[in-house]
Amino acid sequence: MPTIVFVLLAYLIGSLSFAVIVSKAFGLADPRTFGSNNPGATNVLRTGKKLAAALTLLGDAAKGWLAVFLALQFAHQYGVDETGVAAVALAVFVGHLFPVFFKFQGGKGVATALGVLLAIHVWLGLAVLATWLLATAIWRTSSLSALIAASAAPLIGFWLLGFNAYSLVIVPLCALLIWRHQSNIRNLLSGREASIGNKNGGSSPP
Repeated sequence: MPTIVFVLLAYLIGSLSFAVIVSKAFGLADPRTFGSNNPGATNVLRTGKKLAAALTLLGDAAKGWLAVFLALQFAHQYGVDETGVAAVALAVFVGHLFPVFFKFQGGKGVATALGVLLAIHVWLGLAVLATWLLATAIWRTSSLSALIAASAAPLIGFWLLGFNAYSLVIVPLCALLIWRHQSNIRNLLSGREASIGNKNGGSSPP
């Protein structure tokens, strides 16, 4: 029962869509109604409000980190094992993808996944972030960078953590992230994906 409670709470935390919340606070249009229709930081950036986009990015990453951090801090007190904490990590991510508070219309999970990875192991999160930054510097396409980082994350996880519940949960997490980027993959293959700084068209990753 405690594990179910932890997982449910993580899902609810993940369901806080900061793209929608921040946009409303700034008086901006709902990010699900323009651009890529994706409630993420990149789409919010299309409004020209850099602060709103930054707050969206930080909020989405922070909720992923917070859910896993709290689970790591309190799980042992309630008899929740490593597998339960790993389930929390997946649940907060799924909450971001399919938020119950916003008609299950969520983002693609890049920022939230980063927060989760940082909470699991700080060097894991930083290594994946470095992979994203390097790919972005080379190709200037956020979605491609996200796909490269997501593909590398399980390998980095197994290298740093070995084979355990935490490294194993990275696999379905990244598989979901890649699946959510189907439209980006199609755009990349057809040469229609927007580069960073392009406010028109494309699909946004976070």
